[in-house]
Amino acid sequence: MKYRVLIEQDEDGVFVVEVPSLPGCISQGETRERAVENIREAIALYLESLAAHDEPVPPPITEELVEVEA
Repeated sequence: MKYRVLIEQDEDGVFVVEVPSLPGCISQGETRERAVENIREAIALYLESLAAHDEPVPPPITEELVEVEA
């Protein structure tokens, strides 16, 4: 499965990552690469927890980029 993540750099330079389709699934890292690694692990654990509690897995969000002239 693929999940869309949002990555923002905070005022301290830390990269914060969240998964909109998995409420509360948030991680961070000192680099963008580390933040992405951490969120992969967080997603896997989140999905394991859902399965362990017989909860439905939310479908991934599909996304498309649209280019416009400014």
